[in-house]
Amino acid sequence: MRVMNSKGVDLNLLGPLAALLEERHVSRAAEREHMSQPAMSRALRQLRAVFDDELLVRGAGTYRLTPRAERLQRELAEMLPRMQSLFSGEPFEPRNASHTFRLVGSDYLLSLIAPPLLRRVLAESPGSTLRFDAWSDTAHHDAERGAVDVVFTGGPAPPPLWSEPLFDDGYACLLSADHPLAQTDRPTLEDYLDCDHVIINIAEARQGVVDTRLWELGRPRRANVTVPYHALAAAIVQETNLVATLPSRLLDALTIHRSLTVIPTPPEIGTVSFSMAWHPRLDNDPAQQWLREMIRSAASSGQTS
Repeated sequence: MRVMNSKGVDLNLLGPLAALLEERHVSRAAEREHMSQPAMSRALRQLRAVFDDELLVRGAGTYRLTPRAERLQRELAEMLPRMQSLFSGEPFEPRNASHTFRLVGSDYLLSLIAPPLLRRVLAESPGSTLRFDAWSDTAHHDAERGAVDVVFTGGPAPPPLWSEPLFDDGYACLLSADHPLAQTDRPTLEDYLDCDHVIINIAEARQGVVDTRLWELGRPRRANVTVPYHALAAAIVQETNLVATLPSRLLDALTIHRSLTVIPTPPEIGTVSFSMAWHPRLDNDPAQQWLREMIRSAASSGQTS
């Protein structure tokens, strides 16, 4: 659907503008807007003329935003959702929809959320598709640039994403039954830090909230082994001297081999609130609102209690 010009400015350029500012790459912006690369290049030239600004300038192997472009990006994040709502017309009807929803999270969070969520979505919107992708260091940026609808994260996501807590969980240590701490009621922080650790690489070789809190205390732990998945960490501690710090709900769901044991973490590690996060541009979209309600229902079900 095309919209009218405003004082000679083609409002159809707003979509390409938002894509260019978020992707900072002509080809990716063109793919996102379902345009050819030459058409997106023409749109960029028009936008530069309209704003009398380069908007994107070449840097070391990439484009950078000009100060004017950064201001435009902030304004578009608030303006575009309202315009989309204005022109959307029909409400979202799950039964007749054929949406593809893109969600990202760690293996732990997806193992809790995905099964009940999938059952609910397929029951209410059988023509829709859920695409679950593994967590990566770019997850938050992918949500900013429109490549992901919802990110599941420990704690709140960084701005400009919006976050909503889903449930809380604590942590416990999985270790060999022969480990020196195996019979400890609760290890001190000093005892815990003296151990050899397997760390789940959530971002930048750190395990999310666990390592963030230890860094805040000025007491980081050393990663003897780093793995990409929680389930893999649980599998490799057997017959080693390693300690895996894992979410309590994951450990409750596992069958713990008799050669392993579970003990509490030091009190300094505490609990974490796991959240879903999305870009403000999606806040008023009926399909996205429905998806988030499905996620709330899945997170509050007996599957994640």
